[in-house]
Amino acid sequence: MTKLFDDPERFSDDMLAGFLDAYAGRVTGVPGGVVRATETPPGKVAVVVGGGSGHYPAFCGVVGPGFADGAVVGNIFTSPSTQEAYEVGRAAANTGGLLFSTGNYAGDVMNFTLAQQRLQAEGIDTRVVFVTDDIASAPADETHRRRGIAGDFVVFKVAGAAAEAGYDLDDVERVARHANDRTRTLGVAFAGCTMPGATEPLFDVAPGTMGVGLGIHGEPGIAEAELPRAADLAQRLVAGVLAEAPADGDRRIGVILNGLGATKYEELFVVWRTAAKLLRDAGWTIVDPEVGELVTSLDMAGCSLTLVFLDEELERLWRAPADTPAYRKGALTQVDGPRRTTADTSAGGVGQGSADEEGRAVAAVVVAALDAMADTVAAAEQELGRIDAVAGDGDHGRGMVRGTRSAVEAARTAAEAGHGPGGVLVAAGDAWAAKAGGTSGVLWGAALAALGRAVGDSRPDATTVAAGVRAGYTALTTLGGAKPGDKTMIDALLPFTETLETAVAAGSPLTDAWATAVDVATTAAADTAQLRPQVGRARPLAEKSIGTPDAGATSMALCLRAVGTVLEGKQQ
Repeated sequence: MTKLFDDPERFSDDMLAGFLDAYAGRVTGVPGGVVRATETPPGKVAVVVGGGSGHYPAFCGVVGPGFADGAVVGNIFTSPSTQEAYEVGRAAANTGGLLFSTGNYAGDVMNFTLAQQRLQAEGIDTRVVFVTDDIASAPADETHRRRGIAGDFVVFKVAGAAAEAGYDLDDVERVARHANDRTRTLGVAFAGCTMPGATEPLFDVAPGTMGVGLGIHGEPGIAEAELPRAADLAQRLVAGVLAEAPADGDRRIGVILNGLGATKYEELFVVWRTAAKLLRDAGWTIVDPEVGELVTSLDMAGCSLTLVFLDEELERLWRAPADTPAYRKGALTQVDGPRRTTADTSAGGVGQGSADEEGRAVAAVVVAALDAMADTVAAAEQELGRIDAVAGDGDHGRGMVRGTRSAVEAARTAAEAGHGPGGVLVAAGDAWAAKAGGTSGVLWGAALAALGRAVGDSRPDATTVAAGVRAGYTALTTLGGAKPGDKTMIDALLPFTETLETAVAAGSPLTDAWATAVDVATTAAADTAQLRPQVGRARPLAEKSIGTPDAGATSMALCLRAVGTVLEGKQQ
């Protein structure tokens, strides 16, 4: 288990502070992550990688010449926020454009895409490549639904080498996509990983067995199998990945046998002994293999095999030199550019509001409601994490705590500055999305901000509040793309919204209508136990998810009930 930490909630921040001090000559911190200590040369494409922390050397460990220009660093197993990706991208980019690359997870897709849009609006040509190498997470005819695991390293390395070689942005994007198309990974887990501060792993593997098709965010495997000898494991991994080998090419492969954090290098070498022979016997020439820890998952025991099927261009980029804190290859000859003088570019505080007395009074109720939400999810943090870990990564409770606390802090500041309910909700939503990251962070942020814009800064009536809730629901579904029945938070929010609208239209006071809608949402959240997830990290583990309610729907119902309690108290 992860034993060394100070405050579990600040583990990622504390880790990053130590990393930046240890490698101060190589990297420098910016809001949201790290960039090279030297400025990106004019005309060079900036390659920025990223994702949640807990995967070192990925992602911050590969920032340096020949590899990435920057890394966005989220909380453990949680997508960085849009704001964080935007800040790191803007700090890294010069005049050559910017390529983001990250794994194909819902939160990463939303946040990096939104950051791309913001940067493009500012005139920075920005592209995004999502890695989809995990063969266990979706069938071969649905590669767009696959997640990125250790193949991230291949795509990042190829893109970074291309940018270092002077490729323009179109060609860096092209070769990154080409590398992704020709990279495949299969992994197994022998034991689950434990989040800092937790006493139990996110999932258990029965003695004498292994989970096949693991995820790198602490997700369990999609199937179980008997724990084999090292040679038999090598056979299974090689056969699984070679099953998707392309028919064309030079039969040359780059290979990574990756340890996930608690499997010793000596064990990996025993597996490699057989894997290498099997690959060569199958007629493949192995080019610069990597055996070791490159994309980890805290203290998870397990390993994965990644193959990149090379052509002449990919081989040149795969073999190109690199010099980063965690990864070195060959010898670089370029001269370092000038030292970076990056200023803190994070957004400032809210401006002065102009709400009237009634609007400020409602703003105080909004702050109290958000505070109640924060207390509620803090009390439920461990249970939310537990049900999320059944088929996901177990971080939902911690993410909700971080999001609600950030929202409350921003809401109080906005209320003290004289904003009404709309301004307070928009500030809370922006802070939630910026500080919490992940899928739920960006979705909750968008929903609160849409609600705020709809209700405005005066005292809203019940009809306006119901319309605002509908606006929040629309913003959430438009951004997230989930549908009712997909086993997400909207399976609680939609029936709440519809019930609230109906009750308000029938003349019920807001407090009564809210209470009725909360009961419906709570039942709907519990009923998600019978659904199969269709989107997100739980989708590859759909069968395991049946019987357990969705964590997002559960936290949604809890938050809505907390708001209702505040409304009832204000009525009395």
